[in-house]
Amino acid sequence: MSSARMFFRPERHHAGRHSRLASHGTGDMTAAPYLITPESEALAAAALSIALIGPNHERRSEAALALRNFAAGGIRQFSAYSEAEEDLARKLDEEFDAVLVDLDSEPEAALQLVERICGFGKSTVMVYSGHTDPQALMRCMRAGAREFLTVPFDERLVIEALSRAAARRPAAAAKANRAGKMLVFLGAKGGVGVTSVACNFAVALAQNPGQRTLLIDLDLPLGDAALNLGIVSEFSTVNALEAADRLDGSFLTSLLAKHSSGVWVLSAPGRFPYFEPEPEAIEKLISVARLEFDNVVVDLGSRANPAGSVLFQDATAIYLVTQAGIPELRNSNRLISQVFIEESTRLEIVLNRFDSKLLGVSEEQITKALTRPAQWKIPSDHALLRKMQINAEPLALGDSAVAKTIRKMAEAVHGEQADKTPEKKKGFSLFG
Repeated sequence: MSSARMFFRPERHHAGRHSRLASHGTGDMTAAPYLITPESEALAAAALSIALIGPNHERRSEAALALRNFAAGGIRQFSAYSEAEEDLARKLDEEFDAVLVDLDSEPEAALQLVERICGFGKSTVMVYSGHTDPQALMRCMRAGAREFLTVPFDERLVIEALSRAAARRPAAAAKANRAGKMLVFLGAKGGVGVTSVACNFAVALAQNPGQRTLLIDLDLPLGDAALNLGIVSEFSTVNALEAADRLDGSFLTSLLAKHSSGVWVLSAPGRFPYFEPEPEAIEKLISVARLEFDNVVVDLGSRANPAGSVLFQDATAIYLVTQAGIPELRNSNRLISQVFIEESTRLEIVLNRFDSKLLGVSEEQITKALTRPAQWKIPSDHALLRKMQINAEPLALGDSAVAKTIRKMAEAVHGEQADKTPEKKKGFSLFG
């Protein structure tokens, strides 16, 4: 008999009708009244289906007793951890709203099973244990578990955990059918201000009610998005990329820091890491992020390399940040004409620190150099920029011309009208 068939030795229980005087009980177990609250009544009607997995029969029966009145969709018990193929974890994920795994009997096997099931993302995976070791909690979280229940079970905590599982059901289905916008910022050259623009753009997006925005600093290894926003984070983009094989929404959220403006940030590492991300790891990070957030803003710095090209393929919009200097325009020309040929309809050019009075070339010359008009011109304001760098205060929330332009960029993402038509003037070509 295959290991897959040996694993499926279910003991099925069905929760029947209950009243406000409902009680625990399975077979000849001692009955005990359970807590009647609006939450428990709503939960009992939610028709949750639950899988209980663990070799310890006594502990598994105790869990079944705690859950019985809140599992109208039935409880199935499995007496062994999976040693089978990935399709078994997929079957558990598809058939059950919640999967509870006994952590204590065989911790390593339990964590491997949790990680496999969480890789599919439909069901809510929980672990239960007689201990509250912080390291065990962290390992469970990194494996993807969303809830940690302790034995003996606290009924209130059980109700709260299952209520969250019930609430995630429609949310998980909705997430499977939509992905958030991916908005990638790339600098034509180091020093053009791509991080400042990306940070303020993300802050502006975060002001939209009902929209969750994440800023990912992929300007590795020396990105400074967190520094621009005055954030100190324990974890970084490198932590997410190194754990890409087990990365899910819960794990990603645990790595983030939240700015006071409402934007979530996955910062670059505080120390210099000798780490080069694989394209597959970046793709996984972005995929998970887009399922969790409505807007994912990516700061690539000036990293126009193959790893970045993974992002360009699926980006909602690509913002090429440049300035009106000869080196910046030359690099922009090369990127537009050689790198972004297929992405040209999604490419938007941002002229940063723009001051027509101080330019040594005309705006038409700039347009010729770029091969197309710049959609956005962010005014030059050195004093304002310096104030932001010193105080770590985003500009996007102010009333300056810089703030107004960046807010227009954010409004355009949400489909609101914004004037992006550049002025036309006569001149000659820089690259003629």
